[in-house]
Amino acid sequence: MFEVKPRTGVNRCVMQLRDKILDMLKTAKSASRALASISAKDKNRALIAMARGLMKGYRYILLRNAKDLGLARKKGLPAAMIDRLRLTEARIKEMADGLKAVAGLKDPVGEVIKEWRRPNKLLIKKVRVPIGVIGIIYESRPNVTSDCAGLCLKSGNVCILRGGSEAIHSNMAIHKVITKDLARYGIPASAVSMVDIVDRKAIDELLAAPEFVDLIIPRGGKGLIRYVAKTSRVPVIKHYEGVCHLYVDKYADIKQAVDIAYNAKVQRPGVCNAIETLLVHEDIARKFLPRAAAMLQGAGVELRGCEKTRQILKGIKKAKEEDWYAEYLDLILAVKIVKDAGEAMQFINKYGSNHSDAIVTKNRKIAEEFLKKVDSACVYHNASTRFTDGYQFGMGAEIGISTDRIHARGPMALEELCTYKYIILGSGQIRMGGGYEDAKN
Repeated sequence: MFEVKPRTGVNRCVMQLRDKILDMLKTAKSASRALASISAKDKNRALIAMARGLMKGYRYILLRNAKDLGLARKKGLPAAMIDRLRLTEARIKEMADGLKAVAGLKDPVGEVIKEWRRPNKLLIKKVRVPIGVIGIIYESRPNVTSDCAGLCLKSGNVCILRGGSEAIHSNMAIHKVITKDLARYGIPASAVSMVDIVDRKAIDELLAAPEFVDLIIPRGGKGLIRYVAKTSRVPVIKHYEGVCHLYVDKYADIKQAVDIAYNAKVQRPGVCNAIETLLVHEDIARKFLPRAAAMLQGAGVELRGCEKTRQILKGIKKAKEEDWYAEYLDLILAVKIVKDAGEAMQFINKYGSNHSDAIVTKNRKIAEEFLKKVDSACVYHNASTRFTDGYQFGMGAEIGISTDRIHARGPMALEELCTYKYIILGSGQIRMGGGYEDAKN
């Protein structure tokens, strides 16, 4: 047995990166065992301290964020990405409020989901427990750093955070202020770990370590998520793109439909729960579309329509096939006129991303059919898709919005960050024989 020495500086750098990540993973695994026994009281006190740290350190965070914004502008990043990257005092306060809200929620760890007693007097309990070590790979949005740290801490999980290079200074600043006082509450510093290496090889090391990492959650663009899903040896819960739709039925209240369409597109276009396609019933199109277009275009929205839409809204761009699949994350909206709710549902199930879709109608039967047949994580009746958000759902915050089916779907918060184990309590029972008949004895 002999050791092959690296022959180039590049190889040495790779080995150093690997060693650094490996040390972080080992420390995180050790911390997960310690964190699992921290009391709910101490976790809540730590969360309040983290919120306090954000507010005390907001000037420092904004200073580091300004550096990221300056670099982003030099690189020519799109306006929507810069908006996701930008922090303000108000957004930092929202981050702090999210941590406080998580502290106020019931601790899921140790909750008995179900219990039953067998005929042989064994008592079986199904109990929530932390997943363990969760790696979160994300892009652009620095608020993800505190949201994920808070949710993982409350649910007894260690998190390893790896943000995008465009937000490295912001993320490191947030990490610094929220972890400053963790030890005071018996929580290991490595319970909230931050990968400060922008080299993509750091991601590869996380994905190749199932002995240390229990779950990977990627949040970002389609390319990142596909890469992680294809490469990872660790289980992955995907936060895929948000190609969200609003369908305006012929029985819709027009004013309500206009308001919902405007909010779902304009309120914050660069996020995954903003609508990208507007579907309109042909019987209401001539009444609804001019009013909706006036508001949307007044806010700077570029409309791209099907041929029927362009006959009503003169001068708008023609929508191409790729527009129906597009997640613009910008002030662009594709518009299509459909003959009925059935066509709208087929369209959504074909072109959508199973994220969030909505119907506006006063017809309860049509609404119920839409809610049942549209295959998305979140479906809405007479409300904006912008509510697909852990904070808006009363979960305090979210670690992501899963478009998977197993083991979590939609906004992922405390319960979704737990798995379970069975606790079996006996009084000396032993198994005799075998099979179904034995279970009755």
